[in-house]
Amino acid sequence: MLVLFQNLALGAFMVCLTVAAHFLGLIALVRTLRRGGHRFHAHESVAGQGLLIVFVVLGIVAIHTLEIWLYAVAFLVIGSLDDLEAALYFSTVSFSSLGYGDVILSARWRLVGAIEGMNGLILIAWSTAFLFSVTRRLRTLEHDWLERPRDADTQRS
Repeated sequence: MLVLFQNLALGAFMVCLTVAAHFLGLIALVRTLRRGGHRFHAHESVAGQGLLIVFVVLGIVAIHTLEIWLYAVAFLVIGSLDDLEAALYFSTVSFSSLGYGDVILSARWRLVGAIEGMNGLILIAWSTAFLFSVTRRLRTLEHDWLERPRDADTQRS
């Protein structure tokens, strides 16, 4: 029973830590866009919109990388994995919900690995919603390009 409580306590702590990191990371990304987003000229060109979206995607990748590192360090601290490379690999595979199974946690801490998978899934979905919101705000998802210009119709007649 003590092992279950330790797993749940560590899992809850890591979920709170990564959710806070994700929230603060997205806030920092939004503030960066507000302060320097005009440099992308996103409302003037498709290239500017593309650069802004690439910037946001790279920012999201950086946030997820931090979260993966937080779990990897936790696995090292509790002694469930022996080296940093294995901890990072396991954390990345678990966070992304791939779950290859070639590196596993000790039976004592395996519930934390499952919690990381659930946590990663939620945070990745949150990032997807954020990215969709940014692209929607830029209006890049409108399908005006599917419609023929009306001027072209009148010129053909």
